[in-house]
Amino acid sequence: MPYCLGDIAAILQQNIPPNAALPVEYLVTDSRNIIDPAKSIFFAIKGPRRSGINFVNEAYQQGVRIFIVEESIEPALYAGAIFIQVPGVIEALQQLAAHHRKQFNIPVIGITGSNGKTIVKEWLYQLLQSDYHIVRSPRSYNSQIGVPLSVWQMNAQHTLAIIEVGISAKGEMNALANIVQPTIGVFTNLGEAHNQGFDTPTQKLEEKALLFQHTPLIITAADYMPAAFLQRDKVVAWGSKPQEINGGSIPHLQVVKQEKKLTETIVQLQYKINESNNQVDDHSASTTPVQFELALPFTDEVSVQNALTCVLVLLQLGYAFPVIQQRVKQLQPVEMRMQLKRAINQSYVLNDSYSNDKVSLSLALQFLKEQAGNQPIVAILSDIVESGEPLEQLYNHIAQQLSNAGVKELYAVGPQMCSYFKEAQLVKKSFPFKVHCFEQTSNLLEALNESHFQQQYILLKGARKFAFEQVAHWLEQQVHQTIMEINLTAMVHNLKAYQSLLQPQTKMMAMVKAFGYGSGAGEVARRLQQQQVDYLSVAYADEGVTLRKAGIHLPIMVMSADEYSFDAMVNHSLEPELFSFPILEAFHQYIAQQGLPQYPIHIKLNTGMNRLGFDTAEIDQLCNWLRNQHILRVKSVLSHLAASEDKNEDAFTKQQVQLFSNASAKIENALGYSVIKHIANTAAIRRNSDWQFNMVRLGIGLYGADNIQDAELSLQTVATLKTTVAQIRHLKAGETVSYNRSGVLTRDSIIATVRIGYADGYSRRMGNGNGKMYVRGSIAPTVGKICMDMCMIDVTDIPGVKAGDTVEIFGKHISIQEVAKAADTIAYEIMTGISLRVKRVYIEE
Repeated sequence: MPYCLGDIAAILQQNIPPNAALPVEYLVTDSRNIIDPAKSIFFAIKGPRRSGINFVNEAYQQGVRIFIVEESIEPALYAGAIFIQVPGVIEALQQLAAHHRKQFNIPVIGITGSNGKTIVKEWLYQLLQSDYHIVRSPRSYNSQIGVPLSVWQMNAQHTLAIIEVGISAKGEMNALANIVQPTIGVFTNLGEAHNQGFDTPTQKLEEKALLFQHTPLIITAADYMPAAFLQRDKVVAWGSKPQEINGGSIPHLQVVKQEKKLTETIVQLQYKINESNNQVDDHSASTTPVQFELALPFTDEVSVQNALTCVLVLLQLGYAFPVIQQRVKQLQPVEMRMQLKRAINQSYVLNDSYSNDKVSLSLALQFLKEQAGNQPIVAILSDIVESGEPLEQLYNHIAQQLSNAGVKELYAVGPQMCSYFKEAQLVKKSFPFKVHCFEQTSNLLEALNESHFQQQYILLKGARKFAFEQVAHWLEQQVHQTIMEINLTAMVHNLKAYQSLLQPQTKMMAMVKAFGYGSGAGEVARRLQQQQVDYLSVAYADEGVTLRKAGIHLPIMVMSADEYSFDAMVNHSLEPELFSFPILEAFHQYIAQQGLPQYPIHIKLNTGMNRLGFDTAEIDQLCNWLRNQHILRVKSVLSHLAASEDKNEDAFTKQQVQLFSNASAKIENALGYSVIKHIANTAAIRRNSDWQFNMVRLGIGLYGADNIQDAELSLQTVATLKTTVAQIRHLKAGETVSYNRSGVLTRDSIIATVRIGYADGYSRRMGNGNGKMYVRGSIAPTVGKICMDMCMIDVTDIPGVKAGDTVEIFGKHISIQEVAKAADTIAYEIMTGISLRVKRVYIEE
C-alpha cells in the first residue's frame, strides 16, 4: 500500500507538514541499512547508551529527508528535511505498523515461545511457499523494533504472513499483539529462556499468551506447556501424553511411536478429526481418530518437536495427509546465522543462504561492509523468488543496495536478474559495479576461476532452489576440519550486558590482545568498532598495526611499548602505555625528534600487581616530570587489579583502588587537565561499581568466560571449538589406545578418533579421561594420550556415532571453564592457545 508523508503524519496524529506528498516506502532504524533514502523515514531511537539522534546527520548525508525524533533538533542545519517530534520513537514505529497491518485481510500466523520460533517460522515457509505469496519476519526480527519492521513488509501481493514475536520482560507483548493481530497462533513451548525478565513462569506464560488474546486458534506442544494453558478452548496441541481436559482429550495429534534411524526419524501419529467439518475436534464433537506415518529428515529431538508443530499447522489449514507426508521429507535444516569463512586467495566468503529478500540482503551487506574495511566486496546473488513485488522495482532496489554497500562486482544468477541487467544495458543504464550474468548456478560454476577472487570479501546469497552450497564449497578453503566458531552476535550481547552495569558516562575499553583472545583480532575489532566502544587495547604494536590495516580507526592502546616499536606506533596512530621512567623518557625524546606535539600516551601505575607500572613511591617524581614537559598528552592513567574476582582478597583490592585514586588525582593536578582513569577489569566491572572510575577494560567477559559465576548477568557462549570424527574402531577389553599403550580398555569398546591434537591447542593434559567431548547429544571421555593431530574418545555408550560426525570440544554443551579446570589452568590459556591452523568461522545471527 503506497504511503506519503501526509499519511504518516495523520497516522501519528501530527500536523501535516510541508512536502506532504513525499513518498514513504521504508522505515529505517539504522543509518547503515538505508535502501532508498528518497523513500525512507529515519527513526532516531533513543537507547540506554546511544541515541539515534546522533546518526541523523549520517542518514541525512545519504539522502534521507524525513525523520521521527524525540529530542528537539535545529532544522536549519538540515535544509529540506522534515522532523516529526513524538513522545516515543519506538511507539511511533509500532503505531505505523499497527495501522499498516489493519489494511490487510489475509491469514497471519503469529509465533511465540521460549525456543524454536525462528525454526518453525522458516519451516512453515518451506512447507507453504508453493501455495501462498508469503511475507515473513527476516531472520530473528522478533523484538519491539523487529516486529513492526517485519509487518511493514506486507503488500497487496501477499496472501499469507508468518510473523515471529519474542519478548524478554513483562509489559512488552501488548504493543506487539496489536501490530501482528494473528489469525492463527503458534506457541512453540515454554522453557527457561528470559526467566529473569518475569516474576514467575506463570507470569511469563500469560505475558506471551497475550499475543493470542483475540486469535481463534492456538497451536502448541502439549508435552512442553502447562496444563492450565492447554485447557483454553481455542488451543489445539500435539504431544505424546494423553490428558483429559474440559471433557475432551489432549493431544489432538498424538505421537504413538517414534523410531530414530541413521538419517531420519519415523513417527507414527494419530489425529482426531471432527466428523462434521473434517477439522480437529473441539473437546466435545464426535471425532474419528486417523493414523498416519511421517518420515522426518532429522534425528535430533528438538528438530522433531519443531517439525511436529509445523505438521499440526498444516493439518489445521486443511492439508491432506499424503501432501504433508511428501512435503516434510523435503524440509531443509535452517542455518540461522551468517557465516564468514576464509576462502580462496586470502578472501573471505559470507555464506548467507538462510533467507533471500531485500531486508536480509541489507543486513548481510551491512555486516560484510563492516568486516571488509578497505577490501573490495563482491556479491554472488540469485533471483529473489516469491517477493510479491514488481520485478523492475525489486531489482532497482537491489541494485541500489549493492551500490550503497560499495560492491565492486556482481555475479547475478537466475533468469529474473539476468533479464533486468540485460535490459538495463540496452537502455545504457550504468551501475557502479561490474555485472556478470548466469541463467543457472551450473553456468556460474563452469565460468568460475580462482583468478576471479583475490583478497576480496564475497557475499553468497541465494534462494534454496539455486543450490548455492555448491558455490560455497568451491569458494571455501577445504582444509583442516577442526574449526573455531566465533559468534559475533553473542559477543555483542555480552558487551551490552556489561555496559548495562556501567554509569552512562563510563567509557569502555575492549581488550583484543593475543589475536583477540584467540578469536581473530580484526574480525572482533570490526564488530566492536561498529558497536562504538571507546578504546581498543592490544599487547604489542604489531597487533595494533594489523588492526589499522584491517580498517580499524578507534583509538588503540599498546600495553607493551618498547623503543623498537616507536616508529610503528607513530606511523599507525597507536597510543603507548608507558610504565617506567626509561621508557617514558625514550618516547618523549623520540616524539620531540619527530616534532609531533601533544602525542597521546597512557601512564601505567603499579598498585600491587607488581608486574609493570610506576610505583607509588615514584608518583611525586612522575608528577614533576609530567608538569615540566609539553610534548606528550596524557590520555589516561591506569593500573591493574591483582585479584578482583576473589571476595577473600577484597581488602587488598580496595587498597589497590585507593592507591590508584590518590595517585591519579595527584597526576591530574600536576597536568592541569582531566584524564581517563581505569583500573577495573572484567571481574571488577561486576563486583563493585566504585571500581569503575570513568573507563573500564573488558576482556574475557566479551567471550562469555567470566570468572564470576552467578545468575545476575546472562552471558552467551561466543567461541565454539569443534572437529569431526575421522574413524570408528571396535576394540576388545584389554586392548590399548594411543602412545605408550596408556589407554587400557576394561571392556569391549567403541573408540572414535577425532581430528584435534596438541598442535591445535588441545593440551596433552586432557588425555586419559581428563578431557570430555560432546557428540550426538552425549559426553564422551578421552582415551589414552593426546596425539599431535588426533586424539581418541570412548563412544561405547553413545549409539550411532559414525565417521564425519561433529564433535564439540568446548562451546554451549561443554563450557570453556570446564575444559580449563580439567587442564588445571584458566580459560584465558585455553582460548589463546588454540592454534592458528584451526580455521576461524565468524557467525552473525
